Amino acid sequence: MSQPPPDRSSATPPPRPDASMSLLTTVMEHSLDEGYAEASARRRADGSAGMPRTLKAKLGLGAGLVLAALVVTLGAAEARVAAPVLAKEREELIDRVNAETSTADALEKDVEALREDVGERQRKALEQHGGDQGGLVALLSGATPVEGPGVKLVVDDAEDTDQGGGGPRESTGFADTGRVRDRDMQRVVNGLWQSGAEAVAINGQRLTALSAIRAAGDAILVDNRPLVPPYTVLAVGDGKKLVSRFRDSADGLYLQALHESFDIRTSISAQEMVRLPAAPSLIVRTAEPQAADTGSGAADSGKGTS
Repeated sequence: MSQPPPDRSSATPPPRPDASMSLLTTVMEHSLDEGYAEASARRRADGSAGMPRTLKAKLGLGAGLVLAALVVTLGAAEARVAAPVLAKEREELIDRVNAETSTADALEKDVEALREDVGERQRKALEQHGGDQGGLVALLSGATPVEGPGVKLVVDDAEDTDQGGGGPRESTGFADTGRVRDRDMQRVVNGLWQSGAEAVAINGQRLTALSAIRAAGDAILVDNRPLVPPYTVLAVGDGKKLVSRFRDSADGLYLQALHESFDIRTSISAQEMVRLPAAPSLIVRTAEPQAADTGSGAADSGKGTS
């Protein structure tokens, strides 16, 4: 039985490893564009490629190199000469800044000393002209430090200050309802006064009858001094009664509503001893009846002067 002839057909060669990267292979093998290659070949054939051959061209090239070297040398020399001058000017500016800073610090210390002197004179004037009630007048006006039993009330912003919705501040127009505002602190302080507090301070800032709690952007100002949360309110008085009366008052319920609606954090506790500083500056105002003046008719107005 005859056998079939063996298959003599040639096997297909294996594909090249870089067959899938034909674009990269072409770029690597033909990095120079054909047009540029032809132009370079023509220049080599004409003898115009390479360094200049004529004397004029060589002189032009040499002059250009000398000019470039001259420009670089002059620039380096000017920079080297100007460096000490700039360093000296910088040191002089630093000395001037330090001197002005020292002067400003000295003036600030003088202002603080004068402020303390004025405050001390005002306190002595209140005690001197207060008669038998000089101590009470000094206490109510904030002219003297006080200590005694009282309460400690801490109010702080909510952890998430992006909350919204209704609640007790729906009509106030606050964009960030989780942040404590000046109106909130006004109600807290008024609630403590109404509950029987004898003296109140916020973050160490003593409040008087003339104190103002305002807002400047997101900051709360007490007598034009900014405060930062948490706001610690200390009040002198009967601690247990103050806590009970404040919680039952309208302002205490308002603060509780802020906590429930906006997660504003609050805590109040009775203290055996709290210490409040004196007010940093006092403004004494008195009213007197205006003298009768038939010509101007001011006596008929019934207004006093302050």
